[in-house]
Amino acid sequence: MQTQEYAPRRSVDVFGDTSQPTVLLWHGMQTDSRAAVRPLAEMLAGHGVGVVVPDWNSHAGDGGRTDLLTSVGFASEFAGAAAGLTLVGWSMGGVAAAGLTVHARDFDVSLRHTVCLGGAFTARDPISGKRVTDDLAPARVGAPFTLLHGVHDDVIPAAATNEFAADLERVGWPVQVVELDTDHWAIAGARYDAAVDQCFAADDARTRRVAADVAVRIAALVGR
Repeated sequence: MQTQEYAPRRSVDVFGDTSQPTVLLWHGMQTDSRAAVRPLAEMLAGHGVGVVVPDWNSHAGDGGRTDLLTSVGFASEFAGAAAGLTLVGWSMGGVAAAGLTVHARDFDVSLRHTVCLGGAFTARDPISGKRVTDDLAPARVGAPFTLLHGVHDDVIPAAATNEFAADLERVGWPVQVVELDTDHWAIAGARYDAAVDQCFAADDARTRRVAADVAVRIAALVGR
């Protein structure tokens, strides 16, 4: 892993071989918590892909939009991203990933595939500032979606993912939904400490098994 800056005073961790197809991985709502998804990033890199994991600040005045879009530009500079990034977002990062996918042409962004992990589809998308479904239309159909959600997620119900998938299907957008035997945190290789209201990288065997499964699924999409 190498830590760099993708913008002044904005950090990013880069894993694996970025001359290969590249994954841009967005963490959830907590500010600058790229370390929480490090186990998943490391496992993805183990499958031979490059992984770029930026900090971003959902509490900024623009909801994190500038950070997110700047990180796309940074990740897209890698040679392996020439055919399009695979965009992966967790929780609030998941709805941001969906928002960018819907608006990809507006920002001249090329995406290979978008994966949302426990996506917060009931919240406003930081990219557009609107509900991610507000601008869905057949003319916007682009990169296919894979939506992964834990059946034991007590933060964001799996129904939110299923409803978003139904909305995508109505406009003809390719989408696959996979429900996993896990919760909101482990799906991204993380754990939540309620005492300090913070997410951390998990190191227990059960969470790592879940993260390994998620990494295999994402890596298979990257290779398509």
